Amino acid sequence: MPDPIRPQRGPQETALTSPADVVIFGGAAGGGKTFSLLLKPLQFVDIPTFSAVIFRRESPEITNPGSLWDESSRLYLDLGASPNRQLLEWRFPSGARVKFAHMQYEDDKLAWKSSQIPLVGFDQLESFTAGQFWYMLSRNRDPSGRVRSHVFGTCNPVPADDAVGGWLRELISWWIDPGTGLALEARAGAVRWLARAQDGDAVEWYDSAAAAAAARPGSQPKSFTFIPSRLSDNPILERADPGYRASLMLMPLVERERLLGGNWNVRPTAGKVFNRAWFPVVDAAPAEARRVRYWDKASVEGAGDYSAGVRMARAGGVYYVEDVVRDRWSALNRNRVMRQVAEADGPEVEVWVEQEGGSGGRESAEITVVELAGYSVRADRVSGAGSKLVRAGPLSAQSEAGNVRLVRAEWNEEYLRELHGFPDGRHDDQVDASSGAFAKLALDGPTEVGVLGQPAGPRRVILRL
Repeated sequence: MPDPIRPQRGPQETALTSPADVVIFGGAAGGGKTFSLLLKPLQFVDIPTFSAVIFRRESPEITNPGSLWDESSRLYLDLGASPNRQLLEWRFPSGARVKFAHMQYEDDKLAWKSSQIPLVGFDQLESFTAGQFWYMLSRNRDPSGRVRSHVFGTCNPVPADDAVGGWLRELISWWIDPGTGLALEARAGAVRWLARAQDGDAVEWYDSAAAAAAARPGSQPKSFTFIPSRLSDNPILERADPGYRASLMLMPLVERERLLGGNWNVRPTAGKVFNRAWFPVVDAAPAEARRVRYWDKASVEGAGDYSAGVRMARAGGVYYVEDVVRDRWSALNRNRVMRQVAEADGPEVEVWVEQEGGSGGRESAEITVVELAGYSVRADRVSGAGSKLVRAGPLSAQSEAGNVRLVRAEWNEEYLRELHGFPDGRHDDQVDASSGAFAKLALDGPTEVGVLGQPAGPRRVILRL
């Protein structure tokens, strides 16, 4: 007989047994959030009329290896449920259903306007908009009356000014210490009641159902709770993957504070993504090293953004910023400078140039590649989905670990000033060029898609599009 499936004692058990209409669970990585979300429907799958829909913001987040679909297979198959991979749905022997769905765009919520869903689940609620959350709350009902309709959401921390999930930080603010950004342990799991103000959109809170009824006669406030969890609350995961905590410790400071520390206040500010104290200054990089020069281009002369070319070397696990060239050149002068810099660097230094989106970005990259014929030059197509902060993350982590050093030169101060001020500073061209150079050195060599004008060999010209 298989072992019974049950939550771990502590926050996971508290979340799954809470009487609140809306339960928000999590606030850090590794606390057993997704597993809890998949366990929640199992309380009701013996009821033929029961159904649940669990949302992720984008479809790949459901089917990626180790994501919701894979994890649900480990649980639901042993209970006799039948999968429908095309519909992303499980049907249990009683007839109960658990479905996974995405809600990538704001208007995707309208596809559910005629739905009646006894259990609505959100995995990573901070990635959804407030409009999506409140709309789906209106679809949360059980026409059979056999199940108490409720919402169960998991989350990771985001600050109040986050463009997408800041609303969630505001919604649970009573459970968060405003000074530290950490969850208040004394309030964990405490149930409160909320209702909309009669004369506006503000949410009004009450400490009991009786207080809500007295203040709002005739209204039906919803009960609500937030239950924090951290990796330390999930000993099963720590035993199964002892290296997971070490992986979180290697994340950049801001993400580490959020995902390991559960900090809802921390945000990328000056000195947190890059800190000038993290960069030792040395007289030279080792002669034996792989080297790249990465260009972040601008084309307005004398004003606006800068063009920047950062040469970086890697020797073992240490990265050296050897040279930075930066100015506001016209497109013509910039291309001349890039040629001169390539000549000075020598053919053994790989040259990369950021290719921006659209036909204009492709044409600009093609022109640069052609004009630098004779050197190993490649265009790097940067996905629009990846923000500057995301791209800077790996370099930030290695910098904090002391693995990135500067070669002493007159450009050091301006370079450190920009990195320390990122992302609040006026310019980020040196950050972008450094992130690009680091990525090329940290990863394996480029994928060769096509060759322009040169036969294969050490001085080939490759356009990566």
